[in-house]
Amino acid sequence: MKAIIQSEFGDADVLSYSEIEIPKIGDAECLIKVAYTSVNYADIKKRIGNKGKGNFPLILGLDTAGTIVEVAPDSPFSIGDRVIAFPKGGSYAEYVSANEKLVFKIPDTLSFEQAAAMPTVSILSYMLLHEIGQVKKTDTIVIHSAAGGVGSMLVQLARLSGVQHIIGTVGKKDKENYVKKLGASIVCTYETFVEEVFKITNNQGANIIFDSVAGDVTSKSLDCLALYGTLVQFGNSSGKTGLIKTSDVHSSCRNIKGFSLGTTRKHNPLRLAPVAEKVIELFNSKQLSLPIAEIFHLKDAAAAHKLIESRNYEGKVLLKF
Repeated sequence: MKAIIQSEFGDADVLSYSEIEIPKIGDAECLIKVAYTSVNYADIKKRIGNKGKGNFPLILGLDTAGTIVEVAPDSPFSIGDRVIAFPKGGSYAEYVSANEKLVFKIPDTLSFEQAAAMPTVSILSYMLLHEIGQVKKTDTIVIHSAAGGVGSMLVQLARLSGVQHIIGTVGKKDKENYVKKLGASIVCTYETFVEEVFKITNNQGANIIFDSVAGDVTSKSLDCLALYGTLVQFGNSSGKTGLIKTSDVHSSCRNIKGFSLGTTRKHNPLRLAPVAEKVIELFNSKQLSLPIAEIFHLKDAAAAHKLIESRNYEGKVLLKF
């Protein structure tokens, strides 16, 4: 089968279109023929070496949409089932194996393109909004990187939940209309969001802030987080660490919550199934959708990575097979 193999850390040119063997499945695993896989910013970080040591050669990719072609004995799945999954050992490949606990059926009425766009960003966003942030309709919330995959999903889910005051931040103001169409009330840059938050909250600050950027953005977020507010930290796309002091939280009764979908997949995978069921239905009923920025053939994975790194896109970037 064809796959994208990486044998060293580096720029997008380290991605090699190669021929490798189809993986063999073990107990409680499925073999899936991939239709599409999404490109996530975590793939970029892993490629360049910002997510720990590399066990080379490796295959990038977090999630996939496709059709089951082989199952283990007593499997709850059948050959021919259409599914989304978080596979073992990467998803930039024509066939992947996955633990049954991380495989979820999708209806025939949901396209593979939309299905491939959703697994990581929609399941993560739903958990961030409802389980970690526990957002209420009356809250004023800030969603950083609102034009990205997770940001796009968080804005839509917040709007669907009836949140009235949704502030989205973007790196470039030319993404303002896109984020407003998703449901944000106000869109501003990282340079101006603190001022905007205080303006619309009568200097009280935001109740919940979702931060996947870190660095200076985290520090600025704490500057405009309300008393009893929550900063939800779930990434560091800036590549920087934010400075957090105990005085940032105890006297103001504020809290900082961290969350990782990768950690949850590894240590508590059963937590994902009920969330996956909810977001699949929301996508199938078209209450949620994700714009597809561009679709690349698997062999052009390097070009897909370069587009992600340019940040000059809106929505999700996919690889097709």
